[in-house]
Amino acid sequence: MAWNEPGGNSNNQDPWGGGGRRGGGGGGDRKGPPDLDEAFRKLQENLNGMFGGKKRTSGGGTGGGSKGGFGLIWIGLAVLLVVWLFNAIYIVDEQEQAVVLRFGKYYETVGPGLNIYFPPIDRKYQENVTRERSYSKQGQMLTEDENIIEVPLTVQYKINNLQAFVLNVDQPEVSLQHATDSAVRHVVGSTVMDQVLTEGREAMAADVRERLQRFLDNYRTGILVTQVNLQSAAAPREVQEAFDDVIRAREDEQREKNQAESYANGVIPEARGQAQRMLEEAAGYRDAVISRAQGEADRFTKLVTEYRRAPEVTRERLYLETMQEVMSNTSKVLVTGDSGQNNMLYLPLDKMINNRSGGSDTNPSRAASAEPLSQATRLPAELEPRDLRTRESR
Repeated sequence: MAWNEPGGNSNNQDPWGGGGRRGGGGGGDRKGPPDLDEAFRKLQENLNGMFGGKKRTSGGGTGGGSKGGFGLIWIGLAVLLVVWLFNAIYIVDEQEQAVVLRFGKYYETVGPGLNIYFPPIDRKYQENVTRERSYSKQGQMLTEDENIIEVPLTVQYKINNLQAFVLNVDQPEVSLQHATDSAVRHVVGSTVMDQVLTEGREAMAADVRERLQRFLDNYRTGILVTQVNLQSAAAPREVQEAFDDVIRAREDEQREKNQAESYANGVIPEARGQAQRMLEEAAGYRDAVISRAQGEADRFTKLVTEYRRAPEVTRERLYLETMQEVMSNTSKVLVTGDSGQNNMLYLPLDKMINNRSGGSDTNPSRAASAEPLSQATRLPAELEPRDLRTRESR
């Protein structure tokens, strides 16, 4: 039998059901498949039924509308579930942590990985706990010697306790700034202006960091201060020129001191070296004089012993040695002319000329050594001969 073959209500084989009927029972006026306008109309009726709107109740459309309404409800619930799961599942990176609150109370702290929480009963706060953060500020402060200066500084910090950072303080960054102001004012107020403007900044930065961290620990903010940098402090604009003059004067003073120290470092070692050399020369001269005197004394002692043994021979030898020493420094030549002798005499004229030209030069060492020698070789009064020239007559 054909789908649209007539046969009463029980024999209707139309695959589109009774939705195409218009009016009451019986054969009625039957049509083909509904068009798109009819489908949109039914969808609109179902949506109106879900949200309290009016539905058409004519014919057999009532049962189909209720079934479509339940289907849309389930679809909406599924969409809401997908959206909820999309928001509930979250990923914590390697550098992050997350704090979960359940019913407004701390529940847990989760680490890196895939996690889930249950909004709206749960709330999460996710932060990077390894990244260093920083902020800068500048303000006028009063030093210990009652001078006003402008101090710029930079504070670097990071979160070391996310639970305390989230729960203990309402605005941790604002609390950090207030604590920084207090710490810097305390340190600058206990330091003189010269230290703030010159070499005292490093010590001040360390003191500020220690005091600031102590404040933050007392507040339990969960913040760790890693570094505090105090930049070059300056005077207010009204007195900036006077401060610059003072700083330049100090720089000139320091430069002069450095130059003086450099000169002293060069002169003092040289003077010490000269003094040491003079001491060594004096010590050498002393040792030489002592050694020469000891040698002359030993020679004189031996000479006295020999003189006591053979006075004539000793006097003769002393006379000859003395004449040799005296005649060796003169350019005169003495020649004895005995009768009957015809000997050839050789005169070293070149040596005699050299001795004459250099005779005017004095030799201090020879003069210094001659005097002790003459004193050392002098015989005692009882042993001194009356006249050495009378030796031939004896």
